[in-house]
Amino acid sequence: MLKTLSISNYALIDELQMQPSPALSMITGETGAGKSIMLGAVGLLLGNRADTKVLLTEEKKCIIEGVFEIGAYGLRDFFETQELDYETPCIIRREISPSGKSRSFVNDTPVRLDVLKELGTRLMDVHSQHDTLQLADGKYQLGLIDAFAQSQEEIKTYKAAYSRFKQAKKSFEILQKDALDLQKEADFNQFQLDELSSLTLQSGEQEEMESSQEVLENAEEIKQKINELLNLFEDEQFGLIQGLSQVQQGLQNLGRLAHKFEGLKDRFQETFIELKDIADTLGDEEGKVEIDFEKLDEIRDRLSKIYQLQKKHGVNSVEELMKIESELAEKVFQVQNLDENLKEAAEKLKTAEQQMLAAGELLSDKRKSCFAVFEKSLQELLSGLGMENAKIHVEHQQVAPSSLGLDEIEILFSANKGSSPQALKKVASGGEFSRLLFGIKYLMADKMALPTLIFDEIDTGISGEVALQMVRMMQEISKDHQVICITHLPQVAAKGDTHYFVFKDNQTDRTISKIKLLNEDERISELAKMIAGSNPSASAVESAKELLLQ
Repeated sequence: MLKTLSISNYALIDELQMQPSPALSMITGETGAGKSIMLGAVGLLLGNRADTKVLLTEEKKCIIEGVFEIGAYGLRDFFETQELDYETPCIIRREISPSGKSRSFVNDTPVRLDVLKELGTRLMDVHSQHDTLQLADGKYQLGLIDAFAQSQEEIKTYKAAYSRFKQAKKSFEILQKDALDLQKEADFNQFQLDELSSLTLQSGEQEEMESSQEVLENAEEIKQKINELLNLFEDEQFGLIQGLSQVQQGLQNLGRLAHKFEGLKDRFQETFIELKDIADTLGDEEGKVEIDFEKLDEIRDRLSKIYQLQKKHGVNSVEELMKIESELAEKVFQVQNLDENLKEAAEKLKTAEQQMLAAGELLSDKRKSCFAVFEKSLQELLSGLGMENAKIHVEHQQVAPSSLGLDEIEILFSANKGSSPQALKKVASGGEFSRLLFGIKYLMADKMALPTLIFDEIDTGISGEVALQMVRMMQEISKDHQVICITHLPQVAAKGDTHYFVFKDNQTDRTISKIKLLNEDERISELAKMIAGSNPSASAVESAKELLLQ
């Protein structure tokens, strides 16, 4: 329910605020005074797009704010989904800056325009005589039937089944495409896999073989150089070890003569041990080095094959080749299991389709079960609104599955006796359409659970008893819903719980629109002017009083 509406710097409105009745509020005013401007501002609050042309003063920001009581409308899940603070009352604000930038807020949290629009559709429903396009839309008509049939559970079940079907279909189609691609590449992948598998690659082997190759290629020279070094180390007369042994003995003797030389002995001992270890290592390595041309050829051949495959696949290591081998093995495995995988996916798709169609049939049956009651109920309402010969027919045909179900419907209408019902966009005149639209909204009010309904001159083209019947129906709706009605008929305006008057203020150098909540005397005066013009007679004033008392 809308508790407060505030508008600033919008079109002809400088500052405007209203607190509509929780039941039925009437808004009247002269043509061009700003009633439609207010609706435009409400539209921005509900997510419509805007530009800087809406600014009254181009240097100032336009701000439109609505305070809504939402505690009874089950919106907590929506707020949690959108990561918004759930508060009641809820404050929605829209700002348009002089630069044209638009910002939207829910409880002071910035939101995208699509979020604001979705929330707005749950808070207010604005209807006018210009709603022909919406009512003529098949999707909107299907929504009316669903609301009338109370098919929310069937819709939920169908949508879940439809989603599973779409996912199963997508998975099957992807698998089909992958299968086609894999089959095209199957022989080539198998050839590459065999080529890699034949080498039985081992992690780290390339570095090991390259080191072995280096030694084998220089084996003779390496043995020669090692033996030369060993001779230098181990010659009995002139070898390095023999000479160092003498030095070691000399340092020991020196250390016995003076303690200060013992440190030199210890330092030398470490060096001596390390040099002996080097000599021993050289001796070990000399024994390991072998001149083996056959082994060298084997290593060269294997490394050559590895290098060729690395170049072919654009990699630099055996580990990368092994990864490619694993990927090729997976592709080959997939090809070998294609038929089984496709069969399994096809079965899942078939099951999902059957479940979707079954859910769609249940939804379709629920929809069709209400057609006759919907037609009869709407025809009775239209008869009470002065259209005794009105005929309503819901035309149905089954269509391919979509997110909306298996049904396509069109509401056909005829206002005159002897005329066959036709599509709404072809047959309804302005006054007839206003009554048809109002009748549908009256019929759907409780079923669609809309907190606030706004009727914008929906009484255009009607008068007399029909207008009275229409406003009585508004009063009936307002027992459970907030209703705001913009009207030009005094007999309608008189039935509101509150009456707002929109007028132009020309006291400054710029015309601006204002709104005023009328007290009883002001209300009588305004109704009298609506009856008899700007200078109402005494009888018009009395008529206005009678309208308020009826």
